[in-house]
Amino acid sequence: MPRIHINEWPLYAPSDQAKKDNVLMVAKLMVNGALTAPFTGGVNGVEAEIAYGQAELEKIARDMERLAHQDVPKKLKKPFLYEAAMVRESDAVVFLGNFRARNTPMDAGCGLCGGEPDCSFFYERVSHMNGVVDHTDRSRKTAIAGPLCMLRAHDLGYAIGSALWIASTHFVDAKPCYSVGLAGRNQDFCMNSEVVVGILLAVAAKNPYADIPPEYHLTNMTNQVDSLRKIAVITRQMPNHPYMVFDPTKGPGAKNKREEE
Repeated sequence: MPRIHINEWPLYAPSDQAKKDNVLMVAKLMVNGALTAPFTGGVNGVEAEIAYGQAELEKIARDMERLAHQDVPKKLKKPFLYEAAMVRESDAVVFLGNFRARNTPMDAGCGLCGGEPDCSFFYERVSHMNGVVDHTDRSRKTAIAGPLCMLRAHDLGYAIGSALWIASTHFVDAKPCYSVGLAGRNQDFCMNSEVVVGILLAVAAKNPYADIPPEYHLTNMTNQVDSLRKIAVITRQMPNHPYMVFDPTKGPGAKNKREEE
């Protein structure tokens, strides 16, 4: 009879891969939850994409590390580095983006964007013709190219909440991160959206996104295991005794110890 063995260790072994496949199924259900969340005016403005596999997650983590050292304010450096380590410990990442906040505002005149309640704040800062925004300029001077329609941006919050509910009800640990979304958008995940959030997903005995110690980008489990492997190899070479002829239980020291007992 075919069997499926599931365990969280070693990472990316067949037993761990079977667990990751379970998480991938939940990730797809989370997208269903996000796409059926409430939307302003009943018009969909959210897109989703799933990152899966060791190579893909490593690319995201490395881009987060690049952002931490080059682009983000100093106070965000360590959060970006810590969350990059969390990406490597994840089974999958769900990216959710809002493609209407920048390109097709609601035109409700609400003033939630910080300007006058007539949408002038938005349209005075973009190139448009009769309300149709020209979004062909892909350049950015800031992490997010504004202005944004806040009514549209709020839709992303509902989508994230719905996706997280799906994860919770299926016993999958989840953590939404702006840092992950920023790195993912740089790699063209949810490429139509200006605002993207990445939701980390993992199934493990210990939630990898909680109880994070200081300097986690250095003290995470991956680095600790690698250090242990190095120590184990080095210490094997220190006694330098041929195992076929050397038995520490039969040496002089062992004899004296037995006599004392």
